[in-house]
Formats: sequence, structure tokens, C-alpha cells
Amino acid sequence: MKSILTAFVISATAGRPICGAVAGSRRRVANAFVSSAQRQHQPNTAQFPRFTAALAVSTPSLASTSTNAQDPTVAIVDEIPLALPPLKNYYYLLRHGQSTANVAGIISSARSLAGSTKHGLTLLGMQQGRDSAASLVDMVAEDINNNNDDDTPKSTKQIYFYSSPFARAKETAEECIKGISGNPEVARKVEVLGLTVNESIFLDDGLMERFFGRLDGKELATYAYVWPVDIFEPTHTAFDVESVAAVSTRIRSTLLDIDSQHGDGGNHIVLTSHADVLQITQVYAAGIENVGKFSQYRFGNGEVRRMGRKVDSLPEAAPLQPPRRGD
Repeated sequence: MKSILTAFVISATAGRPICGAVAGSRRRVANAFVSSAQRQHQPNTAQFPRFTAALAVSTPSLASTSTNAQDPTVAIVDEIPLALPPLKNYYYLLRHGQSTANVAGIISSARSLAGSTKHGLTLLGMQQGRDSAASLVDMVAEDINNNNDDDTPKSTKQIYFYSSPFARAKETAEECIKGISGNPEVARKVEVLGLTVNESIFLDDGLMERFFGRLDGKELATYAYVWPVDIFEPTHTAFDVESVAAVSTRIRSTLLDIDSQHGDGGNHIVLTSHADVLQITQVYAAGIENVGKFSQYRFGNGEVRRMGRKVDSLPEAAPLQPPRRGD
């Protein structure tokens, strides 16, 4: 995959700085990368049905179409949505722990996984879910202690969990709840703070994994055909993937819907989901100029972050790295 990323930078920019290439034509850069991927990896494409043809992406095929060819339930969106308005509640983003799909080193995004037990957590993933409880409660405590700003909703000290319907996310929410009550130190802090943890987990389709179209079930290295292109063309649907714009749109709708369900405000709401979805959520909510850069703010398994509303709330951006088996 490193060779793919290197080829992207060199071939797509034709020896010029990336910023110059972006200024010239984002779509031309994206097409150049996919063509580069074809040249770099043509010997391996025979193992993937229709893969070789898909690599030769032209400008029209990078553009959105009216229907996703692999799953008609996946929306096609042609632009990044409007900025997220102020919300009444506190939000925390929790990525699922290590899953069996992570260990197998494959992409797991099919909508048929919703409500199934396939690709659930490993034993390590369960522990990561329980371990996330301490970080979550610390963040809630900080928000309560800093609850002096007139623009900040007064805390109700109520914690609610919302989750993707995929097994690995739902199980992580369950393990986090167990970690809150099962860790004596965390449980004491919850008691001192007067927190109420609502143990019912609300499943929300808006938090489902990003759909990866024809790359679903393929090896993790094939993320390299998507993430670099996202940076230059957040609306692209190459390989029938769900675009960054589409994920941003459904996340916006999901957040506004959840916020309206807790209309009085001040609740602490945990969104348990997947790496791409949470990374897109955090940069979109923070108001970053190019949401397509989400992959530079990678979540680890079982990691929880506060959903900030300013760009300076984001962690330091890191260069795009190849995904590793088990992550």
C-alpha cells in the first residue's frame, strides 16, 4: 500500500506540489491516482471480480450517479452538507474495539451486517470496550466541571449510548457500560459525580459503517484506492463506495435527530460507530475546510474522543498511513 500512496503523490501531481494540483483540478488529480493504482497493482487485480475495469476510472465514473449500483439504500450525494448548527447536548465518539474482521484484515461494510452477530468483537476488542469507560467518564467529568459558559448547556449528568447496528459497535457500547460499573475506580467517580448511566443502547442506522461498495470483503490494503481520492474529491463514488459527502449528510441528519430527542439539552451522548464514520463526524462537526482529510485523524480501536465544534479541538493531523491487520 505504501507504493500506492507514493505513486499517488508523484503521479497525481506530475512533480508539482499537491496544492498546485488541487488548484488546477481536484478531479484530474483523483483520476490520475486511480490510473496510477492500476499501473502499480494490475498483476493482483485478477483475484477481485471486475476490479481491473474498475481501476480505469474516468471522470464520469468518479462523479455521482443517481443510484449506488451495489446497494440502492446507500445515498448518492453531490456536495458536502451545510455546517452543523449548535447542538444542545454533549457528544462523545467511541470507535468499536478490535473485531474479527480487523483480525482477518478485511473490509466489513455490507448493510446485511446490521443486526447480525457477524464480525463481532474479539476478546481484546471486548477489553478495549471496557477500558474506554475510564476515558469517557473523565471527559464527562471535565465537561461538567467546565459547565460555566453561558453557551454550554447545563449538564443533566445523564449518559446515553447510541450505536451502529453492526455487532462490533453494539458490543463495544455494551462493554463500555460494563466498564463503567465494573471498574471500581470508575464506578466511584460516577457515584461522586452523581452520574446516571442509561444502560439501554439505541441502535441507529445513521451510525452504520461507511459502505465500501465493490471493495467490501476485500483486504484492508484496498482502502488505498479510496482514502487518497477522498482528499481531492469528497463526493467521489469510485468502486461504488459511499462518498464522504454522503456520510457527512447522514451524520448531520442523525445528530440533529438525536439532539431533538433530547431537546432540553445537557445530556452526555455517546455515539459508538466505525473509524471512517467517526473520523468524518469529528472533522465535519469541527468545521474543517476539507472534510475529505478525515483519514488524517485516525481513531484507534476502543478510542473515545469528545466531539468538538472548533478546528482547534481536533488532534494533530498525521500523514495518511496504511491500515494494519488487527486495527
